[in-house]
Amino acid sequence: MPVFRVSLLLFSMILGSTFAVEALAGIKTNYWAIWDKSNESNSRSIDHSQFDRLLHSYVVVNHPSGINRFRYGDVSAGDSKTLDRYIAKMARIDPRDYRRQEQKAYWINLYNGLVIQIVLRQYPDATLNTQINKRKKLVKVAGVKLSLKDIENRILRPIWQDRKVLFALSCGALGCPNIQPQAYTSANSKQLLNRSVREFINHPRGLVVDRQSLQASKLFDWYAEDFGSQKKMIKFFAHYAEDNKALYLLGFKGTIAYGYDSRINAPEAQWPSS
Repeated sequence: MPVFRVSLLLFSMILGSTFAVEALAGIKTNYWAIWDKSNESNSRSIDHSQFDRLLHSYVVVNHPSGINRFRYGDVSAGDSKTLDRYIAKMARIDPRDYRRQEQKAYWINLYNGLVIQIVLRQYPDATLNTQINKRKKLVKVAGVKLSLKDIENRILRPIWQDRKVLFALSCGALGCPNIQPQAYTSANSKQLLNRSVREFINHPRGLVVDRQSLQASKLFDWYAEDFGSQKKMIKFFAHYAEDNKALYLLGFKGTIAYGYDSRINAPEAQWPSS
């Protein structure tokens, strides 16, 4: 086996043991304790089939840009109403009655469904630099009005303490992690989360490396507290990066520049922008 492959394997083993511990050390900022409850004895699953069919129908996974797109302009009136019904159905569920893994998928799908719903209501006016108001209360769950910011920063991030959750949430922009062509479930969440992280880290909008600098998505700046120090953030990059990127990251000691493309992730949007 070539020397550099041995080195990389050893480095991956070290990273693996590191992340097993560090993944538990996240944030409690804005922690919303009322949602930190579950019923682990409940073996039932939440049905996300409506949302799953919508994603299968309208997510483009082989776009030349390497970024998954959503065909907002092709969504039929019937499918738009199906999305509305799905979100209404999710709002009638109290996720605290379910197992923790069911809850995680529930919140991710609800977040992504709400984002799609917002963009559809603005489209085609949302094609350039759309601004989604994450503070606006959009849905009522168990009698509590919630915004996207609530779901992301008060529920998912502080309760699950899992950096990978950030890559499951699609904000509708080109600069965001990929929207996946299927709904999250308790059964597939681990696989989809790992796929989302790897796709983002190994695409130029997520991370670009060269001999002199490291350019990363603004997402890593906005949520820097989830990663800790820059050293820990670079370890996270290397853990999910392809071999050539991981090897470069081993010795990186410079500063990180951040960027973000806020244009809507519709198929017609050119990336990179001209």
